[in-house]
Amino acid sequence: MPVLAAVTHLQFSGSKVREFFGVFASIGISYRSIIIAYRAKTMKTAKFVLAFGLCALLFAGCGKKATTKVINSKHVKVGFIGLTCEAPIYVAYEKGLFTEEGLEPELVKCSWAQYKDNLALGSYDITHHLVMYFLKPIEQGLDVRFLGGVHNGCLRVQTGVNSPIHKIQDLKRKRIGVPGMGTPPFVFANRVFGTHGVDASKDIVWKVYPAGELGLALKKGEVDAVANAEPIGSLLIAEGIARNVEGMDESTDLPYANEYCCEIVANGKWIDANPDSAARATRAILKGAVWVQENPKAAAQLAVEKKYLASTVELNTVALGRLKYIPSVSIAEQTLYTAAREMREAKMLAPNTDTDALAKRAFQHLPGVTDDWIKSVKVEKVPGGQIDPNEDIRLYTQLILRDGTDACCARRMYDQPDQEAPNMADPNAPCHDKGSGKDTLASHK
Repeated sequence: MPVLAAVTHLQFSGSKVREFFGVFASIGISYRSIIIAYRAKTMKTAKFVLAFGLCALLFAGCGKKATTKVINSKHVKVGFIGLTCEAPIYVAYEKGLFTEEGLEPELVKCSWAQYKDNLALGSYDITHHLVMYFLKPIEQGLDVRFLGGVHNGCLRVQTGVNSPIHKIQDLKRKRIGVPGMGTPPFVFANRVFGTHGVDASKDIVWKVYPAGELGLALKKGEVDAVANAEPIGSLLIAEGIARNVEGMDESTDLPYANEYCCEIVANGKWIDANPDSAARATRAILKGAVWVQENPKAAAQLAVEKKYLASTVELNTVALGRLKYIPSVSIAEQTLYTAAREMREAKMLAPNTDTDALAKRAFQHLPGVTDDWIKSVKVEKVPGGQIDPNEDIRLYTQLILRDGTDACCARRMYDQPDQEAPNMADPNAPCHDKGSGKDTLASHK
C-alpha cells in the first residue's frame, strides 16, 4: 500500500492525531481530511510500525532548517520615487557605479503609497529611504533590512517668521499642516513630540495640505506651523515665510543631526539569495552618496536633466546642498536603536516592543561594506559641480521665482511626490484664486 494511502487508514487517539497533523502542517503538507478514531485493540502491527516510522522521518525533517538557495544574480532592481534626496541612486545608475560592481541595474519607478509593499513583494530589490517610514512595518513582520546610511537632514517643523512659537512646547494645542497623515514629516513630528511630553494625538490639530501649499497655509494663518521635507523647507525660508522651530530640524538639532534620515534598505529574501549582489549594490549607492557630497550642483543638474524629478536645477541644488551625504555603516546601525526607542516613546511602536531587538533584526552587515571601505572611496570632482559657500540662498529663490508664477501653481516644479502618499490631499486641486475670494485651502481643513 502506498505510504500516503496507508496514512489515511491509520487510526490514532485524538492527541496523537493532533501531534501527527501538527508535524505535517509544519512542513507545509495539507490534507482534505484525516479520519480519526481510536481502536487500539484492532490496530495492526504493520500499520503502527509504518506510522511510527513515517512520524520519525517527519520529525527528523522538521529538525533541519530550511536554507535559501544562494543565486547572486547580477540583475538588480533598484526602486525610486523621484525625490530630491534620491540623487545617489540617479548618480550610481547614470555614472555606471552599479556596472563597476559587476551588476546589471534596472530602475523601477514606484509611488510613495505603495513603496513598502512593493519592496516586500519583490517589485524591486533595493533602494534608500526614510528609516522611520520602515521601522513600524518591520516591527509588524515586514522582512526588509537596512544596510548602510546615506544622508541626514530631510525633515523639519517650521513656523511663521513672526510667530510667537519658538520651542517644541509652544506647539501644544496648535494647528500643524502636513502633506499627509503617515507621511515622513508627520512621523518625524510625532517622534519629536513624543520625547518632549506632547501627546500628538490629543495636543495637536493636524491639517492636511498638498506639500506645495503648506507655505501658503502658513502665510494665510490657517496653520500655526508646518512639517515638511526638502526642498519645501528651504524654499519657505528663502521666501521669508518661515523659520525652523528650535529642536525640530533633522539637519541641525540633536539627536537627529547625528542620525541618518535615509538608509539603504533591501528585501530580506533577496539579500539571503543574493548576498554578494546585495553588497555590490549597496557599495554602488554609497559611492553615489560620496559623489553627491563632492558634487551637489552637478548631481542636482543630472537629476533634473535626466527627468528623475520635476524641479529646477537651482532649487534642486539648494535642497541637495542642505543635506549631508556622508555615508556610514556603524552610525546607520546606531540610528535604528535611537529611532526605535523614541518611536516607542511616541507611541508609534507597540509599548511592549523590545526596541533593541527590533533594531538588531532590522540591520544587516554585508561583506565588503564597512566604514573602512567607505573611507577608501574616491570620486571625481566635477568642474563647477560644487556650491559656492558665499552664494546666498535668496539668489536661488529669485531664480526659481523669476517668471512670476504663483507659488501654488508652481508647486509641481519643486514638490517632492509626497502627493502620492496615503491620505494626501488632491494633488490636482486647483490653485488659490486670488480674485474670486474663494479659499481653496479651506477644502483641506
